[in-house]
Amino acid sequence: MHGDFDRCVRAVQSKDARFDGWFFTAVLTTRIYCRPSCPVVPPKPANMSFHPSAAACQQAGFRACKRCRPDSSPGSPEWNQRADLVARAMRLIGDGVVDREGVPGLAQRLGYSTRQVERQLRAELGAGPLALARAQRAQTARLLIETTTLPMARIAFGAGFSSIRTFNDTVREVFALAPGELRERAARRHTAGRGRSAAGTEGPTSGPGPAGTLSLRLPFRAPLNPDNLFGHLAATAVPGVEEWRGGAYRRTLRLPYGHGIVALTPHPDHIGCRLTLTDPRDLTLAISRCRRLLDLDADPVAVDGQLADDPLLAPLVAKAPGRRVPRTVDEAEFAVRAVLGQQVSTAAARTHAARLVTAHGEPVDDPEGGLTHLFPAPEALAALDPESLALPRSRRTTLTTLVRHLADGTLRLGVENDWERARAQLTALPGFGPWTTEVIAMRALGDPDAFLPSDLGIRRAAQALGLPHTPAALTARAAAWRPWRAYAVQYLWATDDHAINHLPA
Repeated sequence: MHGDFDRCVRAVQSKDARFDGWFFTAVLTTRIYCRPSCPVVPPKPANMSFHPSAAACQQAGFRACKRCRPDSSPGSPEWNQRADLVARAMRLIGDGVVDREGVPGLAQRLGYSTRQVERQLRAELGAGPLALARAQRAQTARLLIETTTLPMARIAFGAGFSSIRTFNDTVREVFALAPGELRERAARRHTAGRGRSAAGTEGPTSGPGPAGTLSLRLPFRAPLNPDNLFGHLAATAVPGVEEWRGGAYRRTLRLPYGHGIVALTPHPDHIGCRLTLTDPRDLTLAISRCRRLLDLDADPVAVDGQLADDPLLAPLVAKAPGRRVPRTVDEAEFAVRAVLGQQVSTAAARTHAARLVTAHGEPVDDPEGGLTHLFPAPEALAALDPESLALPRSRRTTLTTLVRHLADGTLRLGVENDWERARAQLTALPGFGPWTTEVIAMRALGDPDAFLPSDLGIRRAAQALGLPHTPAALTARAAAWRPWRAYAVQYLWATDDHAINHLPA
């Protein structure tokens, strides 16, 4: 979008928050870059230039606006609705892969040469993988500086910087303030009763908390309907791994350097996020995973606009706009749970999963109680005795085959995957029919066009609305909903009075 100058100018002049993350406005006179919804008086069009990423702005010599904090705007919806090389690379960079494995590791995961990855990212985003990762490190550093009392040296390495000097130089260049000055400003805002960050930005919800615990605001594009989103997560929560408590969805997280516990609370203008990490180096990935779990980078205006063009779906969209697709923080975990949920009730699926957690999960300490384990990794499940599973023999075979392929790496369901290739690999496994494959594509792979025409709830909803209710006929009718059929599934499911569709009390 950044190439359409007139459209970008209109978005900036109207301070339209829907375009935050789609592009960034660089002001030639002040050398500052902003999000489209920046509250300051818009510059003259002649003084504006537009860039596709914060990294591109920084490479061009612009620094982040202190009012609108463009580095913390919602991520571009582009990366969640595409499965090409650039989108997959951006999802991996968002997960901190460049910091952990370098550009060669990024390229290896994508199956391309480093030169090809670099070329395509520069062509579309105006910056290479190192610059994009650097911009993300700066954002992580700011969060740690403003929301914790950690020493600056620990923050530097926790944010992914290789040295204190690089950390200091990057923070000064991006924010035009030294790290200590950023912390002092945050402390003054908190003391004055203005500690909450600007609406719609990631930032502290309160003053610094206990060591290892961060309180953040996760932004999203309005509207967001939390009912089915949190209702689904709470209704299917696996005891010991997930729970709904005090108006928040809580769960354990398996992370590269340790583990974490997150509490996510819906608010009208943001999602409250309280993270407890055993290692601050996992902050970037933890935030990325939480945003993906709640589908916070979606563009609900675009989605709902297209679905509402169908006269039979339009009343559902008008009644509760902004439905999101509940996803996952661990693709392998969800695939296992999808198999456990084949042809059984939600309660039975939770029971099966809880048994696996008790027998094979890794214990964790939850200071608030309630959460006891990490969901078992595929490597831990690969050695389980099939006879110990209270499942039909065919489903035992399906489960053990799945975990074996996940454990040995022949099946990978991470964010770097090509969706169609992953579908083909899943379909080749015994016991994987269209329903299981598509529910994994929708919630684990993140394909916004995944569709479940054979699902019983979908067929009931279709019949009640006057839509075709046979899988073939419904698929043909749903062609008009593409590429947002996964969101249509949420609206259709919501016609049923099931616990997954209601925000828990």
